[in-house]
Amino acid sequence: MDIDIDQDVCIGAGQCALAAPGVFTQDDDGYSSLLPGQENGVTDPMVREAARACPVSAITVRERTA
Repeated sequence: MDIDIDQDVCIGAGQCALAAPGVFTQDDDGYSSLLPGQENGVTDPMVREAARACPVSAITVRERTA
């Protein structure tokens, strides 16, 4: 699956990092970012929940097509 974080929309609420700490973190300014190596092929079952938890819908999760 592919994960995209719209940095122009993110407000740094941190809900993604709370829901899926193995995938998301917050940068020095408090905005969401992906942990290194999590850009592609994420298998953490909480990724979709993290996207739903975002109060401004800044996270998009898409299944990868072949």
